Amino acid sequence: MSGSVFDSPLHAKLFPTGDMGRLFTDTAEVRAMMLVEGSLAKVQGALGIIPELSAAAIHRASLELQIDPAGLGTATGINGVTVPGLVAEFRKLMQAPEQAQYLHFGATSQDIADTALMLRVRQLLGLQDTALRALLGDLARLAHDHAETAMVARTYGQSATLSSFGAMVAVWGNMLADLVDALPALRDGVLWVSLSGAAGTGSVLGPDPDRVRADLAAAVGLRDPKRSWHADRGPILRLAAWQTQVTAALGKMAQDILIMTQSGLKTVSLDAQGGSSTMPQKENPVQPSAIVALANMAAGLNATLTQAAQHREARDGAAWFTEWMSLPQLCLTAGSALILSGTMIAGLAPNAAALSAQIQNTDDMILAEAITFALAHKMPRPDAADRVKAMVKEALAQDTRLLEVVKSQHPDLDLAQFEPAKQLGSAPHFARDFAARVSSLT
Repeated sequence: MSGSVFDSPLHAKLFPTGDMGRLFTDTAEVRAMMLVEGSLAKVQGALGIIPELSAAAIHRASLELQIDPAGLGTATGINGVTVPGLVAEFRKLMQAPEQAQYLHFGATSQDIADTALMLRVRQLLGLQDTALRALLGDLARLAHDHAETAMVARTYGQSATLSSFGAMVAVWGNMLADLVDALPALRDGVLWVSLSGAAGTGSVLGPDPDRVRADLAAAVGLRDPKRSWHADRGPILRLAAWQTQVTAALGKMAQDILIMTQSGLKTVSLDAQGGSSTMPQKENPVQPSAIVALANMAAGLNATLTQAAQHREARDGAAWFTEWMSLPQLCLTAGSALILSGTMIAGLAPNAAALSAQIQNTDDMILAEAITFALAHKMPRPDAADRVKAMVKEALAQDTRLLEVVKSQHPDLDLAQFEPAKQLGSAPHFARDFAARVSSLT
């Protein structure tokens, strides 16, 4: 098995990452760091910190030069960070030492690496936003179309009361819609430029380090945090938390679907089913299983990143290295779960006959609460509760339906009120409200 399923030719189709996967490659990282170096030089040239001619040469080279990540491996192994080797190779390929000497002027490795990371995270969040909105559109259609499709709601794994399929879909979707709503604040609290120099003071960035940082932020389209965040990993924690929430919400949805695809239930159908090597009757719910696995993985990665946020003093190599090992995996975990969920929901359909049969199989026991409150209009509620408990025991003892016992003991009670369509409460309203919410997303 490969070190990462996302990079594995064997497992990449089981855990697809699409364009998101291309953002977390060595090539993408090197290219992003070169863009940061070029933008920094251009800003410094405009401010007179380095010669404008040198700044122009460096900026142009950052767009044109090609640096093979494999050639930086030895230097990274020695230095513990890619930037020193990258800068050396960049200067070498420029073949203009009088201009190249101003490359990486006053910055430190973490400035370049963290800013380059956020350039890629910006693209990642854009792709995830698009995937979330597409998924929400499919969920909204399901919720609207099945707002009144009655089904058994379960608590503690047991039949509780009636709900609707659309209302269940709305529960899944509202969690995801909340995450879309949270994206503007997330971008504001995550997509930060980093430019603080060796110990976070910007002491060699010229007479006005704050101006250089602000101009670099504008040049690369990131937010200026107006401070150093070398040892303040708040942006990483906020990003990690959102990615984990995405996978948790998708994992909850997948868990529900796994239950509904079990043998004997089959209350939903999926387009994509997996086969067994020895049991031809099997139709394995591979997609929801993969999504749950990704959600489990995300929780562990988030815990690791939370621990890694404890950077000692002005900068901590061990904590930073832990981020490198964990954050890309977490982002791809969420991305893969989004891709799989989009495919899964596009091919999901409720089985109305199975849902109805599931209600019938409760022998009306699912109506016990409703019967209790109906009787509470005729007697004190504690007495009504005791009366229904007794009728439940009698129905079980006689192996008959609860409403048959109710009819025999309370012939004056209108049994039509207990039809499933009349016992959905606000479920249809919840489903339609969610669909309306999705249509109003900007």
